[in-house]
Amino acid sequence: MAEPTKTRRRPAYERAVATADRLFYEQGIHAVGVDQVAAAADISKASLYTHFRTKDDLVLGYLRGRSTAWQDHVATELPQRGATPQERIVAVFALLGEWFDEPGYRGCPFINVEAEYGAGHPTHEVTLEHRDWVRGLFSGLLAEAGSSDVDGTALQLCLLYDGAMASAQADPSRPWARAAAAAARALLGPAL
Repeated sequence: MAEPTKTRRRPAYERAVATADRLFYEQGIHAVGVDQVAAAADISKASLYTHFRTKDDLVLGYLRGRSTAWQDHVATELPQRGATPQERIVAVFALLGEWFDEPGYRGCPFINVEAEYGAGHPTHEVTLEHRDWVRGLFSGLLAEAGSSDVDGTALQLCLLYDGAMASAQADPSRPWARAAAAAARALLGPAL
């Protein structure tokens, strides 16, 4: 008789981060306690505090994980979505649209955390790092395309990016990502 296969559980750290990601994004940071994360992750509070000294550390882990996952997704998808820098810029908005269409979309996690904590909290630094990455993504593509105003146009694209996310959260019935992509195309014409 063959032995039953044993399923190996993910380490406590991974379960804690995955659970915090889901709960914080669905319910907000202040609405979720450490006890709730530990219980939902099926780990003890002591184990949770072994990996994260404070709830703030867990929140920072959540944000860093979100940023890394989005950066990896964009890095994988953009080369497949466009041959030119202009096509890849527009593809960023298509990726946003796919995210907006996912069940449970609740807006930008970084903007949501800023609304809960503000600039004086340690999360603000992670938010700025992520926003710098988005601006850098657009700046790099604009420079590759030969833009005459890389910095100014990158900021304008960031406004479209943020505006599409906030609009999709407030009113998911409209095609915000497509509208932002069309605005990006219009913006790119004179900028190149």
